[in-house]
Amino acid sequence: MDTQDNDRVRTQVRAAYAKIADGAGGCSVGCCGTENEGSLAMGYTKEDLASVPEGSDLGLGCGNPHAIAALRSGETVLDLGSGAGFDCFLAASRVGHTGRVIGVDMTPQMVSKARDNARRIEAANVEFRLGEIEHLPVPDGSVDVIISNCVINLSPDKGAVFREAIRVLKPGGRIAISDVVATQTIPVELAESVEALTGCVAGAAKVDDMRALLIEAGFESVKVEPRSDSRAIIGQCMPGSEDYLASARIEGKKPGGADCCAPSCCE
Repeated sequence: MDTQDNDRVRTQVRAAYAKIADGAGGCSVGCCGTENEGSLAMGYTKEDLASVPEGSDLGLGCGNPHAIAALRSGETVLDLGSGAGFDCFLAASRVGHTGRVIGVDMTPQMVSKARDNARRIEAANVEFRLGEIEHLPVPDGSVDVIISNCVINLSPDKGAVFREAIRVLKPGGRIAISDVVATQTIPVELAESVEALTGCVAGAAKVDDMRALLIEAGFESVKVEPRSDSRAIIGQCMPGSEDYLASARIEGKKPGGADCCAPSCCE
């Protein structure tokens, strides 16, 4: 896909998610369940939902990256495609006041919504930045953990996303994401549909391709594990697509760093 095509895809995705941020998109766009109900189905708890500001959970995920991220006190976390801030606020509570959470989203309306949510709860250790996940507004080697929830499939250049991820991670840093992957070839009518693209369907990479992209970017200990229980979640994105797609747990580690098991870093 050339630069012009990439920009066209980003424009379509940005427009779709701007409508959601403005309250005009409904749940037909994105890997969405329904607010609260859908998040419970994806592995979040009632305590999680009660701990975040109202309006931050838009029901746009396809899993729970916190279930695999194992966040620790004092860590710096980066959320790719942070939306209204739901996963950022959960991460902030896990890393504590000595930690830091950065959310990056390419949709101005989402960034504004997330910042408003942060102000309402005086979340001092969370910030939101406008930017594309293929060109992160984050310094080299500054992040301990990268999380993301049903966003990388929307990118027209997934290789660039993972190269940026490895750049901003500290040595030994890790990536822990939930995303949609293709378990078999997607039919042409779905692959060419704008609704399927913005609905986390048409842009999904095959499992082996996703694994290869992570390894090519420089990650080690790579895991791409489709969830056998995700058919209902995927069916909410676009009915019929559950025969070709699955939500997956995706992990990797940047080489380097110390394997620390002291109480100070393995709390």
